[in-house]
Amino acid sequence: MKKKITYVAVCVIICLIIGFLSSIVTQSSVNDWFLTLNKPSFNPPNWLFAPVWTALYILMGISAGLVWAKGFHHKWVKTALYHFGFQLLLNALWSIVFFGLKSPFWALLVILGLLTMLLLTIKWFKVVSKPAAVLLIPYLIWVCFATLLNYKIWELN
Repeated sequence: MKKKITYVAVCVIICLIIGFLSSIVTQSSVNDWFLTLNKPSFNPPNWLFAPVWTALYILMGISAGLVWAKGFHHKWVKTALYHFGFQLLLNALWSIVFFGLKSPFWALLVILGLLTMLLLTIKWFKVVSKPAAVLLIPYLIWVCFATLLNYKIWELN
């Protein structure tokens, strides 16, 4: 049990660090460039993003920790965690492309890749730990919403 808690804690910290680093890029544009964009009527208020992403990064970390605790020496665990790591990189890349490079079109391509990799991650997590896969469902729902929002922002601008 102590090993599982350690793995979960390490994964949560890694996810929160990635989220924090992504927020630095986001903050560089959210109070100027982002304000000038036309947004759809369903665009959430800016204050909502930080608490939602914090909760999602915590769930992602718990999920990855549960998978890692099954033993990295197992082929399925390695495969699942490689997918997780790649989707986490795409998650961070989206912030860099959308807010850092101010490019909704290229960010849309990145988020479509993220969505694909997230679906594969859930598939592999389910092989190793069904609870870990279920913990990623809120993240999947949010990324689907973010994909639609990204598309509409690109379309409107």
